[in-house]
Amino acid sequence: MSVHRPRFEPSQCNPQDLTYPALSDDEHTWLPLVSCPSSFPPELFKIAVSQLIHHPEYNSTLILRSDTLAELTFDFPTSLPRPKGRHLMRVTQRRLLARRPGRDASLEQYCSLYGPEDTHDSARPDTLILTPIIPEGGSLPYYHPAVLHLAFRYIPSEPATLRIEVVPLPGTPTDPNSRLYRTCLALLDTLDRYGWGALTNYKKRVVHDCLVPREPYQDLYLIMRERHKHLVDTWQEVTDPLKHVFEDIGIATYLMLLWKDTYFEDSEATVVSNPDEPWRSWPRPPGGFLDFGCGNGLLTHILLQEGYEGRGIDLRARNSWSHYPRSTQDHLVVHAFDPTAIAPDPYFQPGIFVIGNHADELTPWVPVLSTLHSASGYLSIPCCAWSFDAKYERSSTPMFPLPSSDFADTLNLGGQGDNSSSYSMYRIWLASLSLHCGWEVECETLRIPSTRNWAIVGRRRLKSLDEEVAQENVRRIMQNVAERGIFKGRKPEGKARAH
Repeated sequence: MSVHRPRFEPSQCNPQDLTYPALSDDEHTWLPLVSCPSSFPPELFKIAVSQLIHHPEYNSTLILRSDTLAELTFDFPTSLPRPKGRHLMRVTQRRLLARRPGRDASLEQYCSLYGPEDTHDSARPDTLILTPIIPEGGSLPYYHPAVLHLAFRYIPSEPATLRIEVVPLPGTPTDPNSRLYRTCLALLDTLDRYGWGALTNYKKRVVHDCLVPREPYQDLYLIMRERHKHLVDTWQEVTDPLKHVFEDIGIATYLMLLWKDTYFEDSEATVVSNPDEPWRSWPRPPGGFLDFGCGNGLLTHILLQEGYEGRGIDLRARNSWSHYPRSTQDHLVVHAFDPTAIAPDPYFQPGIFVIGNHADELTPWVPVLSTLHSASGYLSIPCCAWSFDAKYERSSTPMFPLPSSDFADTLNLGGQGDNSSSYSMYRIWLASLSLHCGWEVECETLRIPSTRNWAIVGRRRLKSLDEEVAQENVRRIMQNVAERGIFKGRKPEGKARAH
């Protein structure tokens, strides 16, 4: 069987020239809009439409997600259509949540599965009908097609056909240039793609929400975005404010929820819970956070504003620093990290959580210093590939021992997640380094607007590696760096806090 999906070849339906009739019921006139040959057999229709039911956000950038409100197998709502020749099998009631709730309203919807009556396939659905629940006097939000009902059908013709039929709202255009037709065309393509994926056992290489669940992340992100989106208008750097502001809002949101889960058992509630800002009483790192190579300081600023303790350090102050409030400025420090220095680095304290956000040359030092200084954990989002004192080279940078031959498969690398790209090999190298430093490796693909959104998290010490062995591994790394003499400590550019 070919691994390539057959070409998607849709065609407009002509209601007067259908070999397989349109849906029919006593209340509605159904209009077939668009069809295409099916790339998958009928038994996979249920799997394909399940994706449509549970992940509407894949089909519209205006939808955040859907929440399932009820699953019904009897006592179905009387408002659902009853097409002739079909029996109603199952109904999912869901709520569509808008990505911009201040602009678009949420909407409840019935997703109804039907099968043919009185046939040997009566237990196999062949029709999914979406029915918006419109409140009295209400209207459909912009992201929803202008229909009372929208049906996905599997037609057992020769060859098998997928078809979309609708009951449009009065006056809604349905010609090929109309918004409704174009939406249905995209939905049909999606349905065929999902079915083909089920047929070929397609599995996504990138898996989100491994450590922090999607729903609480998205809910908190919407709040954080509203609280900090004004930073776009006051951006002081030459870089793109839309990318950097919303990226750091996303990282801050992720950290807040990660810390809440990580430090739950060790937390001592000292802050009275505020229902409007519940995160202010959530668990947090016992030693605060250190934004290691904080750059413009935005991530540090957001976390400080939300009540978290910590600081950001960098080799030089940025334009943004002097425009933050004094409460943030006092926690941004010009400091040059030097692993060859005899004196310990004063900004690494026991219990601290280290953040390496696109830290470039500092990236490989994150797990090393976290071990050396008994940090409570770290988050590293690698970008440019660096080893300890030079650029990372897949051909010459020594790899740390791997626990198994399939270790890379556990890292959620996505895309070319093997040794076929230098960036993949760099991430495998970083993960092996974390193990060498005594950290249990956890990986996440963050929901941030960056192509470099893979993150490695250390928050638990490896039980299989004695702590003294891990400390010795770290000391040997630092000794080797000092002996090579390549690393040159850089001088801070400007006076600390002189911004």
